[in-house]
Amino acid sequence: MAQSYDVIIIGSGPGGYVTAIRAAQLGLKTAIVEREHLGGICLNWGCIPTKALLRSAEILDHANHAKSFGLTLNGTMTADVKDVVARSRGVSARLNGGVAFLMKKNKVDVIWGEAKLTKPNEIVVGKMTKPVVEPQNPVPKGVLGEGTYTAKHIIVATGARPRALPGIEPDGKLIWTYFEAMKPDFMPKSLVVMGSGAIGIEFASFYRSMGVDVTVVELMPNIMPVEDVEISTFARKQLEKRGLKIITEAKVSKVEKGANSITAHVETKDGKVQQITADRLISAVGVQGNIENLGLEALGVKTDRGCIVIDGYGKTNVPGLYAIGDVAGPPMLAHKAEHEGVICVEKIAGVPGVHPMDKGKIPGCTYCNPQVASVGLTEAKAKAEGRDIRVGRYSFGANGKAIALGEDQGMIKVIFDKKTGELLGAHMVGAEVTELIQGFVVAMNLETTEEELMHTIFPHPTLSEMMKEAVLDAYGKVLNA
Repeated sequence: MAQSYDVIIIGSGPGGYVTAIRAAQLGLKTAIVEREHLGGICLNWGCIPTKALLRSAEILDHANHAKSFGLTLNGTMTADVKDVVARSRGVSARLNGGVAFLMKKNKVDVIWGEAKLTKPNEIVVGKMTKPVVEPQNPVPKGVLGEGTYTAKHIIVATGARPRALPGIEPDGKLIWTYFEAMKPDFMPKSLVVMGSGAIGIEFASFYRSMGVDVTVVELMPNIMPVEDVEISTFARKQLEKRGLKIITEAKVSKVEKGANSITAHVETKDGKVQQITADRLISAVGVQGNIENLGLEALGVKTDRGCIVIDGYGKTNVPGLYAIGDVAGPPMLAHKAEHEGVICVEKIAGVPGVHPMDKGKIPGCTYCNPQVASVGLTEAKAKAEGRDIRVGRYSFGANGKAIALGEDQGMIKVIFDKKTGELLGAHMVGAEVTELIQGFVVAMNLETTEEELMHTIFPHPTLSEMMKEAVLDAYGKVLNA
């Protein structure tokens, strides 16, 4: 007889495991199915371990500029790639164990194996077709696994995987995805990065700090194409100052493989082709939802461009079946998946006041050097919507804390509706902006106006003071510039 639950979640990434915890808190009998490792891509191969790598890179950058802080290092600061990677994997392992603890604490059953939908309210779990990635996190013995399980509500949270371009498919040796780039067995001397979204530019930044000759190829006119043009232009200049080579409005049309190197044929918009030979190429041209082999087609689940179609509460067109996170479409961000999952399960549980997520208030962060963070409309999009706007800017070079930190290269840009004072967007580039952006996210969520921000007291000396100064600048009242 099939074991029965109120809610079964397929996938234990940030969206999946957070949804499971919230479901359990609401008194629902809950299980989560995982075929590989708790925490999903974000915890094991994405958000978390990349930040550990970038932290090592940041410390190395600081050490290499120690003299500007009045410090002298005895000897040369070098990076040991094995130790850098080992630290990153250790961080992931620690958090992986933390997710296991949370499942046990909240009495969420973990079912190990690969799930397939056989009915809207039934799954069959087969053997784990993928090995456990980290040997320090083996699958516990004597737990739930193969078998048939039923639930009133099944939530698909299977995430996404790297997208591959025809003819330039990753091979794990010469052409890397973020999996191989995260765990290199040696430090290449040269590298081509195909794509300048968050994944591509973060790895480009990391490897450049490690002393690698890096060339970034981007199809669009600007790197980090989703960002405000002024911010991405500023970021590009800073990255190029660090020695990154960036080619925009270009594509890698072909890759020739050598014994231990690649030659990328880079075609620009005017049809000219240049050949770049490097040790490795990282393919960072986006991700696609994991919708295959789930049984969606047999159930008639509607999909669009590789993602499951849902309404504002995670519902699919099949009753009792839901989807959240990357598999349910962009923006493909861990924090979006978490919030989307909470909305979905609270709606299932009948929690009053649940409302769909406002995707216009989801922050985006890129942890390169310099960092980039944003929320809301860019200046171009605000104008395209016909908004009459006010724009404020403030430079890191005018902020005391930034100067004291030796981080005086950056800017904050805010966009307001001229008629109502509504904050439409905020865009930042510079040190620690991925931490600062949440101040503007909270302000937008509370429908704060420029007047309320102007009357908010920011502590001194902090980087956050620049947020207020940018608001003041939008209204001709800037004080320290």
